[in-house]
Amino acid sequence: MSSCLQLSNWRVLRIWKNEDVNLDKVFKATLSADVYRIHSTQNTEPLVLFREGAVRRLDVLLAEPQQKIEAVISDEEVIKWTKLFLDCNQPVLIFVTEKHGNYFVYVQVFNPHNLCKYTLLRGEEEPATLSFAASVNKRLVTLLCLSCNGCIYETLIPLNQGQLEEKQVLATSLLLKTYVSGNVLKGVSVAILDKDHVAVMGTSLKAPKESISIWNIKFQTLQTSKELSQGTSGQLWCYGGKLFMLHGKFLTVIPFKCEISSLAAALGKLKHIKAPGAQTVSHFVNWGTFQGDGLESQDSNNLAPLKGQSKRSLRTRRNETRSQLEDSTNKEFLSGIKDASEKHLEQQLSKFLADKRTPGFQITVGHIVTELVERCKAEPAFYPQSSLVHLIQTQVLSYSLCPDLMAVALEKRDVHLLQLCLQQFPDIPESITCACLKVFLSIGDDSLEETNVNMESVIGYINFAQDGKMGKTEIVQNGFSPVLLEENNFDDKLNKLDDKMNTPLTCPVTPQKAALLNAVLHSAYSETFLLPNLKDLTVQHVILFLQYLHFLYEKCSENASMTLPGPCPPTLNQIMDWICLLLDAHFTVVVMIPEAKGILTSLYKFVKAQVWVYSELNKIEGSLQQLQKLHQQRNMGLYSIEVLELI
Repeated sequence: MSSCLQLSNWRVLRIWKNEDVNLDKVFKATLSADVYRIHSTQNTEPLVLFREGAVRRLDVLLAEPQQKIEAVISDEEVIKWTKLFLDCNQPVLIFVTEKHGNYFVYVQVFNPHNLCKYTLLRGEEEPATLSFAASVNKRLVTLLCLSCNGCIYETLIPLNQGQLEEKQVLATSLLLKTYVSGNVLKGVSVAILDKDHVAVMGTSLKAPKESISIWNIKFQTLQTSKELSQGTSGQLWCYGGKLFMLHGKFLTVIPFKCEISSLAAALGKLKHIKAPGAQTVSHFVNWGTFQGDGLESQDSNNLAPLKGQSKRSLRTRRNETRSQLEDSTNKEFLSGIKDASEKHLEQQLSKFLADKRTPGFQITVGHIVTELVERCKAEPAFYPQSSLVHLIQTQVLSYSLCPDLMAVALEKRDVHLLQLCLQQFPDIPESITCACLKVFLSIGDDSLEETNVNMESVIGYINFAQDGKMGKTEIVQNGFSPVLLEENNFDDKLNKLDDKMNTPLTCPVTPQKAALLNAVLHSAYSETFLLPNLKDLTVQHVILFLQYLHFLYEKCSENASMTLPGPCPPTLNQIMDWICLLLDAHFTVVVMIPEAKGILTSLYKFVKAQVWVYSELNKIEGSLQQLQKLHQQRNMGLYSIEVLELI
């Protein structure tokens, strides 16, 4: 029969069985020294680590609770972290201590009994260590140290059988640089998932909200991340394919599965082979456990505790009853999708979305979308667009959770649904992004007038009252016009500038199409995978897209900040990156097309003007540095006038 162990006041041990209800009447033992932690693994006796570094087996300790406990670590040395492993069926205990900014590692083996002490040799500029994690494999300990600058350092410790030596030194090497940069404030922890993946949890000054992320240390890539809206205490454990952490007031369990560590998997390009007839939802981490603040309690009148029944059993029964009710409701709803009409389906879906979200909400929504998409593929006349839009707006879906959804939307040329997916799905393949771009460029303007399109990204720089045509505006690039650099006569420069100012700047596409194209500009991509798909665009589509990108650049040039007005417009970097991508994919064809001559000439002038500006700035860089030094050395007083001549 299993037993439970509790430590209180750092010295009082209580042991009880499942049938025990009153903890005041269970076995109790008072120890002679403060306990730091009690470790337990399967098929081994629990080990007790004391604050002064001594280790005892629990059965030996309970036989004589008041036995003398020796001091292993020195004065002012404090234990910071500890972990128990099984290597070759033998327990291995590791704990790290700190004293005056120096860290020491103790490795305790028990057959034969041996304790080794090591000094962590840290670099001169290496910041303070905030968290540790370790793994043991084939008599070799891998110790990971997470520093306050977000860097993870690795240390290898062999499990030798030598005697205790004070001067054994361990070197650290940089393993990974994570996103947690700056001075970390609180809640920092690292956990090893497997030999190629680690979980990092923490917060920084640059990202004040706490979050947890999964990193591939082999390819130095971020696999997935999640913001912790309710905060965390910084405690993170990994056991049996699950991450355990304190999120708000709850102990959250996050199932995960580490994929094969390959370059394709690290870049998110690993294709999952699905057996015929199989119903699976594949994802790296199930973030569904973060939905809501917790599970609602059932009515206490319906679940009254029996006499002598423990509160733990009552909570377990409540959770099981709730889970059964939710599963039965979800199964009934999923089964009704196969033959329900679109109107009835929308009504049932509204009721489902109105209920409070449960931990399995994300998976349930994924199953609903999968069932709807399968029916759309089987019945071409069935297409519940409104229901699909509501499901996407829950913001719990991703492309990997329902990969066929965008394929069906592309087939139906549903630009509204495609725009929502581009705005909310972070993992859309580049081939699908290019397919959306083709649909957006080829769809007729008349069709878009009757389509619901989110216009938020264009309301700041396109005048809808003039049917997408902008008023007269001056085209200035970084405060000057590159046209002036192409002429030698000053009068000609002024005349051409006046002509340029009087030329109306119009958008080459309608506002609806501009909003759709902006969704493509905002989407994430990898240049390596995007370029081959861009080559499938037709010449007409390339020219039209380049004209729109050129229009966006000219609108950016009107502002000194080189930004577009509005809540979420494309950035200058996004505009220039897509211009470069299109030219790289179609340069040979674009050069030979007369329609592209004007755009290429304008881009050429822009590049030449930028080179000239940077060249002139480089010429006066030395003089500006000298002026700065003079200003720092001289005391100008309250008022002064200086005339400086630059030679």
